[in-house]
Amino acid sequence: MLAANKAPGVLMLDVPGLQLDAQDRDMLARPSVGGVILGLYSRNYASINQLQDLTSAIRQCNPNLLIAVDQEGGRVQRFRQDFTPLPPMHYFGKLYQTNVAESLSLTETCGWLMAAEVLSCGLDLSFAPVMDLYMESSRIIADRAFAADPEVVATLASAFIKGMHRAGMKATGKHFPGHGSVDADSHVELPVDSRDLEQLLQKDMAPFVTCAGVLDALMPGHVVYTAVDVNCAAMSRIWLQDILRKRLGFHGVIFSDDLGMAAASTAGDALKRAECALAAGCDMILVCNNRQDALATADWLEAVDYPLSKKLVAMQGQGKLSRDDLLASDVWRQANKQIQILEQ
Repeated sequence: MLAANKAPGVLMLDVPGLQLDAQDRDMLARPSVGGVILGLYSRNYASINQLQDLTSAIRQCNPNLLIAVDQEGGRVQRFRQDFTPLPPMHYFGKLYQTNVAESLSLTETCGWLMAAEVLSCGLDLSFAPVMDLYMESSRIIADRAFAADPEVVATLASAFIKGMHRAGMKATGKHFPGHGSVDADSHVELPVDSRDLEQLLQKDMAPFVTCAGVLDALMPGHVVYTAVDVNCAAMSRIWLQDILRKRLGFHGVIFSDDLGMAAASTAGDALKRAECALAAGCDMILVCNNRQDALATADWLEAVDYPLSKKLVAMQGQGKLSRDDLLASDVWRQANKQIQILEQ
């Protein structure tokens, strides 16, 4: 077994069921594999005990793997039964308009509660918060976003991140440089945004710029910003190197969004997408919902002896409470009561 806290591989993939089978175990033990994302289509969750058994089995394959989930709240909450129901982030943006102090307090509480519950089940991180701008017509973001005002988004995202950090979870802002102001859903089509860089800096990029110092990671979106580059952001050296790294001075981890999404297919087959995303500057690439593509990507990474990423070690969860201890704590009881009532 590998020693813990060593650099993991750069490939994150999914597993199809509630338990690992022999093929899953073989795959997760490969040196190129550095992470697992759970909860896609809620297929990895039946109960708390089952989830804890699954994360334990994953650790047995390789203790260095990052285990992640999309546990944002609202319609993107992968684990529901026996987890606190979290409101969509737009709830806090609406509350901000009438009660700033309460909105900030509840947003931080929600960030802590989400992170503490996820960590207590053996995962490392939830890919959160969403820092896109709110636009009702967006088919992918909409109420996942805090607000339409960049300053409000930055303020509430900072509070949510503060709560995550207090629980021991690193924060991943998404979807850089902003996915909320286009209608198209990148899961099924390629969104295109024709605004120039200065317009984006004033609007959609502003929350990422403001929060760059407190974010541990970013996830770029599969959107083409035609005035900046012909490649979507997750596969663009201009976006990830020239703008994000050099101009904005961001030194954290960059996760690709799922390279199996339809918008990413414009770059070519699975190997071409992986090559483009890594060459652009992604530290970890996600290849989900297609085991053959994941296998092919792992084969390629190992054939070229692609280096492991020491930066990814910093994303490991630092949660200190077991599930039983968490639920017995006064801080969880109070947070659960405050947040749960928002969904009623």
